[in-house]
Amino acid sequence: MTVPMRARPFTRSFHPVGLAFALLFFVWSMTPSLLPRAWYLQGVATGISMVTGYGIGCLVAWILRRCGVQPDWSPRTRRIGWWVLAGVAAVVIPTFLILGSWWQQIVRDLVTMERVERSLYLPVLLIALAVALLLLLIGRGLRAGTNKLTGFVDRYTPTPVARVTALVVVVVLLVVLVNGALYRGILGTAEEAFEAADAGTAEGVQQPTAPERSGSPESGETWDTLGQEGRTFVAGGPDAAQIEAVTGRPALEPIRAYAGRESAETMEGIAERVVAELKRTGAFDRKALAVVTTTGRGWVNGRVAASFEYLNGGDSAIAAMQYSYLPSPLAFIADRESPMEAGQALFEAVYAVWIDLPEDARPKLVVFGESLGSYGGQSAFASGADLVARTDGALLVGTPNFAQPWGRITEQRDPGSLERLPIVDEGRNIRFASNPDDANLPEPWEFPRIVFWQHGSDPITWWSFDLLLHQPDWLREPLGPDVDPGMRWIPFVTFWQVTLDMVFSAEVPAGFGHSYGPEAADLWADILAPEGWTQADTDAVRAALGG
Repeated sequence: MTVPMRARPFTRSFHPVGLAFALLFFVWSMTPSLLPRAWYLQGVATGISMVTGYGIGCLVAWILRRCGVQPDWSPRTRRIGWWVLAGVAAVVIPTFLILGSWWQQIVRDLVTMERVERSLYLPVLLIALAVALLLLLIGRGLRAGTNKLTGFVDRYTPTPVARVTALVVVVVLLVVLVNGALYRGILGTAEEAFEAADAGTAEGVQQPTAPERSGSPESGETWDTLGQEGRTFVAGGPDAAQIEAVTGRPALEPIRAYAGRESAETMEGIAERVVAELKRTGAFDRKALAVVTTTGRGWVNGRVAASFEYLNGGDSAIAAMQYSYLPSPLAFIADRESPMEAGQALFEAVYAVWIDLPEDARPKLVVFGESLGSYGGQSAFASGADLVARTDGALLVGTPNFAQPWGRITEQRDPGSLERLPIVDEGRNIRFASNPDDANLPEPWEFPRIVFWQHGSDPITWWSFDLLLHQPDWLREPLGPDVDPGMRWIPFVTFWQVTLDMVFSAEVPAGFGHSYGPEAADLWADILAPEGWTQADTDAVRAALGG
């Protein structure tokens, strides 16, 4: 028997209505979303969209049959229908491959990335078909298993009960497999693998000698316990001489206090070690003290941290800690508890010391964090009002959509303001910005000042399971200037587009996606408002940060 003859029963198993919907979802999947997608990611997004469309089409056909709509097409009519579907596909597929590659070039222009060869979009169809067929086979396998289980249970119970029982058993087994043993096994293996990698030190990073840095010879935290990202953080940033050169003012050596995941058994224990470092270095005597919740393996945005130090003339301290060995993308999916525990533990430990100081002798207490760091850092506060009441300012960057109180603050925005740039209480204390100019509202900005920094094209901020079936306000409203005006919400499709936009969301130039850079200097200048500080000073800092 030849291969084509063997394949014939498989090809005949496809439902024409399902294929028509799959073709429609193929077209939709090629439309632009927030960021440029690599051709192979486009293939994955398209494949998932196609199999989703196929499933919806089959569901529609099944519902129609249950309602008694069963046209008795003649064999000739069926053949004509198949040829029409094939003809439409032959025109639509290459047309939208070409259009998709053109739309991607427009998105690349918007985020100031180089254009790529449009011919790279040719393999998209092959990858999409492979992904769609794989998912379809998995789905059919699950259906076959459910049917066999139904047949077995049907011997002892009525058929409707047997079907429901079989379905429940299969769903429970899947949940246990994915969320149970498989999940724990993969997570445990990943933790071990990344813990081993965490022992390395990034190229060019050397142990600091200044006593103001954790990991130095005078520090209570040894260099090898800080983790790879912790070592990079304490060894980086400007020193007093560099700050003086940029600002033209006398400067102090900035303090960076840090503790690694292996320094204590609990989050509270790690936080206490950071506080011990703050006390050792005299951080509570400085002008400004920042509490930072890191991402995943302990990463801190170096530009946000350095701009804070430049703005304060080095008369500053930054406190941070590592809470996981998992890199941010994996932690984003698998571990949302640790960032919250770490954010609460570190802020409360620092706050307990700070609040006991004489009011006129306290440093300004601010918080900042990016991505999971913003999410974890906010967990120390019950509301926006609590954030205003217990800090002297905050810069929260690229906040994930599931973070609180960010979500409640956004929902309670002033009527008429945009979801991507909410105005809250006329901007009295809390403001949202995609770029520094967005923070300049007509109403007076009172202290303390809180800024949520989020780009309109950042999929980390806008990704949500709600995208599957619900059109968000930010896609109803005028889109940001960094988003293709042709982007539209499409059920199921937009969810997978934005999901895959996240993969390389930090690999775009600063100012777009999940890449936040030198503009931190402008926002810190707004938040801190240093005496005698000018726009020329901000420009000098931004230039020093590479912007």
